[in-house]
Amino acid sequence: MPRPSWQPRRAPEVIRGRHAAALVCFAAGSCAPVPRPATPPPAAAPRPLPPRSPAAPTSFGLRGALSQGGLVLGTAPAGTVTLRLDGQPVPLAPDGRFVIAFGRDHGPSARLEAQLADGTTRAQTLSVAPRAWDIQSLPTLPKGTTPTPAFLARRKVELAQINAARAMNMESDGWRQPFRWPVLGRISGVFGSQRIYAGEPGAPHSGVDIARPTGTPVAAPADGVVVLAADSPFTLEGNLLMIDHGMGLNSAFLHLSRIDVRAGDPVRRGQIVGAIGSTGRATGPHLHWAMKWQAERIDPALVAGPMPRG
Repeated sequence: MPRPSWQPRRAPEVIRGRHAAALVCFAAGSCAPVPRPATPPPAAAPRPLPPRSPAAPTSFGLRGALSQGGLVLGTAPAGTVTLRLDGQPVPLAPDGRFVIAFGRDHGPSARLEAQLADGTTRAQTLSVAPRAWDIQSLPTLPKGTTPTPAFLARRKVELAQINAARAMNMESDGWRQPFRWPVLGRISGVFGSQRIYAGEPGAPHSGVDIARPTGTPVAAPADGVVVLAADSPFTLEGNLLMIDHGMGLNSAFLHLSRIDVRAGDPVRRGQIVGAIGSTGRATGPHLHWAMKWQAERIDPALVAGPMPRG
């Protein structure tokens, strides 16, 4: 069959890009070069934000044992210039840190007050938890004999040395550290225990007793400075060593068989400073570890935590 003489027309092609531009220029007779679309510059990377500085505290930060015999580390509100606990001055470190404590017989509450640089005052009432003390009644046993004049005269000199040592304010940051037990062993006497002799109260036990053989090394529980190293045994304490940990906090170690440091020596936590003995008024070899913050006697067991298993 013969093919038809006509052919279907093809649709006109769409001419794009450079070819289309060339045809336009050819028809016009002259043409400036057609600029290519500009490529947008890459987006700039976002600048990292500067790290935020921690917000200055606006209230007290407290950590520790809010109880009778307890020790508490704290942070004062920003701008604090003076600090008081129950009306008594509390030392304040340049970074706003401080330490406070509560004696054996402290009442159920305490008032912590900060005076700020702008003249305002921030105050907080603290609840001080009571503790049950080990009280022994000995109705038929007298309290003791009357001390002799010679004993009283000697004791007066010893107490003057102890009080002078406690009045020292040494530069040490030991109070900031976690305290360690100076020796591991059986606890034979607890803080705050008391005997009642025929109705007359004896002095409460002022520290913790750890029973170990004579010669067992004793280590510093925290950094500090030696403020008293007895040249000869005291009547009651025996060979007495005292270490100031700074900010009014100090430790005393009684009945030592030897003392390995001297007054004025800096000591580090864990450093051997002496050895257990039974000098002074002691019924057997043990370490009596006592602690004070300013005028308050506190419980070393609360400061150091549970005795590790040795």
